Amino acid sequence: MNTAYGMTAVVLVVVAAVLIGAFGIRLSRTTSDFYVASRTVSPLWNASAIGGEYLSAASFLGIAGLILTYGADMLWLPVGWTGGYLVLLVLVSAPLRRSGAYTLPDFAEARLESMAVRRMAGVLVVLIGWLYLMPQFQSAGLVLRAITGAPEWAGGVLVAAVVAVNVMSGGMRSITFVQAFQYWLKLTALAVPLVFLLLAWREGGAPGLDARDAAVWALPLAGDREYGVYSTYSLILATFLGTMGLPHVLVRFYTNPDGRAARRTTLVVLSLLGAFYLLPAVYGALGRIYVPELEGSDTVVLALPGHLIGGLAGDLLTALVTAGAFAAFLSTSSGLTVSVAGVIGQDILKGGVRSFRAAAVLAVIVPLALAAAARSLPVADVVGLAFAVAASSFCPLLVLGIWWRRLTPAGAMAGLLAGGGLACVAVLLTIGGGPHTGLLGALLAQPAAWTVPIAFLVMVVVSLLTPSRIPPNVARTMVRLHTPETLDLDRGDWRPRSS
Repeated sequence: MNTAYGMTAVVLVVVAAVLIGAFGIRLSRTTSDFYVASRTVSPLWNASAIGGEYLSAASFLGIAGLILTYGADMLWLPVGWTGGYLVLLVLVSAPLRRSGAYTLPDFAEARLESMAVRRMAGVLVVLIGWLYLMPQFQSAGLVLRAITGAPEWAGGVLVAAVVAVNVMSGGMRSITFVQAFQYWLKLTALAVPLVFLLLAWREGGAPGLDARDAAVWALPLAGDREYGVYSTYSLILATFLGTMGLPHVLVRFYTNPDGRAARRTTLVVLSLLGAFYLLPAVYGALGRIYVPELEGSDTVVLALPGHLIGGLAGDLLTALVTAGAFAAFLSTSSGLTVSVAGVIGQDILKGGVRSFRAAAVLAVIVPLALAAAARSLPVADVVGLAFAVAASSFCPLLVLGIWWRRLTPAGAMAGLLAGGGLACVAVLLTIGGGPHTGLLGALLAQPAAWTVPIAFLVMVVVSLLTPSRIPPNVARTMVRLHTPETLDLDRGDWRPRSS
């Protein structure tokens, strides 16, 4: 690829992110602006911003790389990452918005009236955020090195610096504008080159897979992976349930005006994600045909335009894909930084705009250091581990906290420690000491199938054993969570106070 074109693409994306973020600075004045954009974001804007932050390096680069390597089994990743919003829509989005919280720890404290549970939730938010940020910085280094030959740490430092500046400058309101723009940039950056790639594929005789790939790679569970059935179903569970536990996604629902807008936002997100996730799968299939030597790599999306088209057109399309990749790093990192900074700023630095800005620096420095020191894994695998931790901790807390009035602080704390703690141990062993083989390797690489049931079971059992610990104001809290903001007062209904 032409280095000048690649660098130009990166510079343009970075400049656009800074300029759009600067526009939000004029509108960000209060603490509420910085944390939840004063709860005034419309469903379309919010859905675009969610798409921008949710479609990370794992979505833009990682899915295509895993499909190229493992085949049809990996299609469960985009299906699960999209389908998770159905669970979020049905069970969580509107009640969570009605809670009036700023962050997940806010919700935990409001529902369970316990500072201990709040602190535990805060620790998990930070851990999940850092685990999710680490592959964003690693992938940024990979892409910048591929197009310029720069050291691998340089891309991560660039992304971390831009994100920190934007978040410190305008908080959630600035990041909303940036992420909405970046969703549409990412969609364009994959869709436009794909049109030319498919035309080149047809002009080349539309070659298909060889006989072995047709029999193994293209069929689910037909490969020779150890414990493939277990790994597949554990992955499905993690992606379907992990979405509702991702702090950078959930914080977006606090920015909607009301619960109805939160539900509408979720419906629009489903459409936007469904449109996007059609594209990486095609890149993976074309990569299997034309560049199978890239097996095990996350660079197939960057390599295909130059390989199939070549020349000036190939360089320009590769530059467009590079721009989309950097938009993915910036948008997801921005959302994660806002959510982590919100928790650190409120629970450790005691709130306020100045605390939020200091927390934003802490939110990017730690994962940047981890990205430089940790063993490099496929980006989608690391993000899948973050989903497993989220599914094993916040999913049980939210589902039971919203729908089961008998949940107690002791039950919630025990479940978070059991499910979230075991998932974190599995993640650390996988990242630091893997890859492990045999049944133990499968259980550690895909822990959701056993950690999620443990978390639910422990929360329920311990809550039933501690009935005297049920929060005294649980009835009022449950009414607030499940009562629409605007009801027909002529029928004797009431309107909860806005928060």
